[in-house]
Amino acid sequence: MKVTEIVQKLAEPVVTEHGCTLWDVEYVREGDQRFLRLYLDKEGGVDIDDCEAVSRAMDPLLDEADPIPESYHFEVCSAGLERVLKRPSDFERFLGSPVTVKLYRPLNGRKEIPAVLTGYCDGRITVEAGTETITFEKSQVAQVRLRVEF
Repeated sequence: MKVTEIVQKLAEPVVTEHGCTLWDVEYVREGDQRFLRLYLDKEGGVDIDDCEAVSRAMDPLLDEADPIPESYHFEVCSAGLERVLKRPSDFERFLGSPVTVKLYRPLNGRKEIPAVLTGYCDGRITVEAGTETITFEKSQVAQVRLRVEF
């Protein structure tokens, strides 16, 4: 079982108990450091008190389960307004929302396309970019992130 799956199972009840939902678990290497991050969501927004409460509750559970043998930094964060969409349920929840689609290879000279998410099916993402409707295969897309418009 992957580190993120183990941590997700540990974290979900704790996060729920604190009135939030678990948006994502990330275990990454940045330079020579490793980071374990929990991303929280909550109706009305996540604040620093939510992050601190979840962090304090998770510390002893992570110490006991010891899912990561090497040293790492543990962070609890808000998923943020411009969160990354990963799961099918994320895409379904945010249909009609403004997004930025980041591509592995440029399309018409652009690797980032601001658009509105209009569909998701079997990993294919459909967006409206201006007057154009574009469907991307999963293999073309590096990342889809919500986009805040002012």
